[in-house]
Amino acid sequence: MNQKFLGIDFGAKLAGTTAICFVINDELHLSQSAKKQDADTWLRSIIAAQQASAIFMDAPLSLPGVYRGCGADYHYCACDRMVGAMSPMFLGGLTARAMQLRAAFPELSFHEAYPAHHVRLLFAGATCYKTDLDLFSAILAERLPFPFAKYPENWHQVDAALVWLTGWRHERAEGIAFGEAGEGMIWV
Repeated sequence: MNQKFLGIDFGAKLAGTTAICFVINDELHLSQSAKKQDADTWLRSIIAAQQASAIFMDAPLSLPGVYRGCGADYHYCACDRMVGAMSPMFLGGLTARAMQLRAAFPELSFHEAYPAHHVRLLFAGATCYKTDLDLFSAILAERLPFPFAKYPENWHQVDAALVWLTGWRHERAEGIAFGEAGEGMIWV
């Protein structure tokens, strides 16, 4: 099974809020961009260094179908409505950066993920998500196929691990897709 996929929680370009999760020697490693560091350049170097074959990211990777001549919704893709995600149009610059990152690596498959919906569907009862970092990290660690090399230090790293878990599920044909293939899909 391919384990050379990456889970990315995509944040603002210079805020230090972009985090990534990947496997090295059967351990999950987390890394995060630094404040005032260009997160896009940082990500490109990690993607290249890890020789990833697939990228899963918490960021819009498509625009509503109306911009390609189908549908009537100018704000949301069907997948966004299905999982309660923010509009890719509202997230404008972040959406454009995510789509640009995908274009920079045409040989890789990119998949949109949504950690909050992952938690709602597959961590039912884990009400500590976004309220108790240590407790939720421990719950998450129990469900991961590999141990953390170092536990998450913040919610961006937790979300990167959740996105990585979405990739793991996808690779094992256990993923759940939301949306329409011609417009955009969100995976859990």
